[in-house]
Amino acid sequence: MDPPSRTLGIAFSDARDASHAAGVVVRADGTPDGFAFATCTVGGTDATDAAIDCWRALDREDVRHVACAGVAPAWFNLLDLDEMAETLDRPVYAVSYEASPGLEPALRDAFDGDALADRLATYRSLPPRVPIDSGDNEQPRFVRAVGVDPERAAAAIRELTRDGFRRCEPLRIASLAASAHREAATGE
Repeated sequence: MDPPSRTLGIAFSDARDASHAAGVVVRADGTPDGFAFATCTVGGTDATDAAIDCWRALDREDVRHVACAGVAPAWFNLLDLDEMAETLDRPVYAVSYEASPGLEPALRDAFDGDALADRLATYRSLPPRVPIDSGDNEQPRFVRAVGVDPERAAAAIRELTRDGFRRCEPLRIASLAASAHREAATGE
């Protein structure tokens, strides 16, 4: 599968009270082609809004896919992938890098009442994680995909990953941009 012509990578970098989101449009050849920034609350419920804000700020109809660095940025400020796919009218997928039993135990330890119920509802709405077979049997990667078959999303991620890197270019560059944005804004 050829990678999408343009992918929006979204990553977050946490400071004390706010998490700094970066949205980076990356061409299929790995070249960055636009940046946008937003913030959300650490421990809040507004990460999805921050990701959508990055999309809107870029105003790029040529973006074909949206890739997110995980689903729980900003201390369990969960991304709602269904809401993102519907709002953006694009396939959305989240990439993670560790095998895990899931977030429910950690959510139950950190929250209770309505805060827990809201996060569990968002978490349970997520599609299952599917392993991305990289063929090299190195470190694992997983994808959750909405609006595209998980195997097609995994193929796009493999195609957008440069040799020697674990993260695909849209997420690698977005992570660097989010960290730089946080440092510039907070000095942290």
